[in-house]
Amino acid sequence: MIPVEKTIENPYLPMPATVERTFIETADRMIKTVELSLARSKDQAHFHFVPGQFCQISVFGKGEAPFGIASSPTETGPLRFTVNKAGVVTTAIHHLEIGDAVGLRGPLGHGYPIDRFEGKNIVIVSGGFAFTTQRALVAMMLDQNNRSRFGEITVIYGARTPGLLLYRDELRTWEQRDDLKTYLTVDQRDDTWGGLEGFVPDIVVQVAPSSANACAIVCGPPIMIRLTFPRLVQLGFGPDHIYTSLERRMKCGIGKCGRCNLGHLYVCKEGPVFSYARLQTLPRED
Repeated sequence: MIPVEKTIENPYLPMPATVERTFIETADRMIKTVELSLARSKDQAHFHFVPGQFCQISVFGKGEAPFGIASSPTETGPLRFTVNKAGVVTTAIHHLEIGDAVGLRGPLGHGYPIDRFEGKNIVIVSGGFAFTTQRALVAMMLDQNNRSRFGEITVIYGARTPGLLLYRDELRTWEQRDDLKTYLTVDQRDDTWGGLEGFVPDIVVQVAPSSANACAIVCGPPIMIRLTFPRLVQLGFGPDHIYTSLERRMKCGIGKCGRCNLGHLYVCKEGPVFSYARLQTLPRED
């Protein structure tokens, strides 16, 4: 079933949630996944989201911060969030243990335009930590009830080193599928790495996915996104068929603090997902 965005009842009020599971994703131990279950049955029944949307996680006494939902709407069980330890709130999330209570506001923002992707070939281009919501999108498309709705799916994903790739067990499973093309690359190989080596934008040109009846979804560090857009255009992708997420700009999540503005837009209200064509009409921020 293709998910549909729904409006949160009270975007100011966190829903109580409980930590179900945590695990380290990367060799440097700086990225951790936490799985949260909503404590109240009424919240569970009304929580519907689309890949690309995000939530605010509150750690009581520390604050709250926004994170993209890494789980797919087609997956049952807890909600998955993958968190890079970078500040007070993210460090507190890394210290959470099973059974701890947190608050959850969401889903917030607008996710990937699934209706525009149906019937199309899909190219996922990602780098590093930004793979979270794209992982949710791929998992949704690969669901047995959805796979026939999409054409060929290509995933191009890279990290600085092999130990910094997210969801490595799942990536190995994807590499074995015959209905999915997975290209993994690292900036710097080590003795364990037998895959591609090179920066993601260069690998996009090397792989050269077809732009025929295709949409591309690009997420990663800003420099990676900036270098990938012209490569995709060079391959024939129109700006209105290239999408990205500006989740990095999220702050309050509901357009009240004004800190996510891009020109006249509040990214958290009109995004965080935008087409490249839309971004080209907005002021450039270096």
